[in-house]
Amino acid sequence: MLRTLNQEAVDYPPVGFWFHFNGEEGMGQACVDAHLNYYRETDIDFIKIMCDGYFQFPLAVEIKEAADWRKIKPLSADHPYITEQVERARLITEGVNGECCTFYSLFAPFSCIRFATSDELVMKHLKEDPEAVLYALTVIAEDQAALAERLIAEAGCTGIYYCLQGGEMDRFSEGEYRNLIMPSDRYVLDRANGFSPNNLLHMCGWAGVRNRLDNWREYPAKAVNWAIYVEGLGIREGREYLGDHAVLGGFDNTKSGVLHSGTRSEVEQFAKQLVAEAGTQGLIVGADCSLSHDIDRERIKWVVETIRSA
Repeated sequence: MLRTLNQEAVDYPPVGFWFHFNGEEGMGQACVDAHLNYYRETDIDFIKIMCDGYFQFPLAVEIKEAADWRKIKPLSADHPYITEQVERARLITEGVNGECCTFYSLFAPFSCIRFATSDELVMKHLKEDPEAVLYALTVIAEDQAALAERLIAEAGCTGIYYCLQGGEMDRFSEGEYRNLIMPSDRYVLDRANGFSPNNLLHMCGWAGVRNRLDNWREYPAKAVNWAIYVEGLGIREGREYLGDHAVLGGFDNTKSGVLHSGTRSEVEQFAKQLVAEAGTQGLIVGADCSLSHDIDRERIKWVVETIRSA
């Protein structure tokens, strides 16, 4: 995996897919066990540790009016939001005992404030009092950056998988995004890069709406992952457009995609064709985003086995 991130020659590209863990598997030791069991069952080449259970950032104040964002305070170093995620990452990383790389899922601050309130409220307040929301983004960026540091330095993660959202074409103009959202995006990423050079960048297309990828193309990361089937930008074209990065992806993550719905032969053929077109160097075989939790894990093994035997 590290050779691929550095775009060095490899025998075959690493493979990794992920999905959210629900119910009891979403928290505590059960979540740790679920990650490790999935890794052992499928023999994927790296683990993206999910932040399930921690999507809702703990604001500690009720946000009703735009001015309320100015009441946000930084989290303490011993806040459960931080310590519990670091502990999850540590246990999973120790559990693989150096067999593979681990990357922890970390959302950019703009996603944090939307998950903690609502998308509609945040967009409304950005129009009414952008400085108040910018203040909150700055505070949360400090917290997310501190979490990134501890995930790498204390838990032993190889790096973070940094999820960027809010870049939809119809949400912000390029200038608005650069002024309102980019500073907090970059603060967390730059801090993470200070503790590990091996961070992955996810340009999320979960909403099914094309993003203004220009906003993110200069963000520094070892590998980039974008929604090929939403953006209409294939692996080879995306590699040229987004610059000198390793690339992660290839498969559609939705239930209509070949990984979920194709025959074994179709899945294997798709995997072979992907490597034939993209080459082995600097390619990480994965999907646009999270798979559905109910996918038959044998399908993931088909890809792993095909890539290694190609």
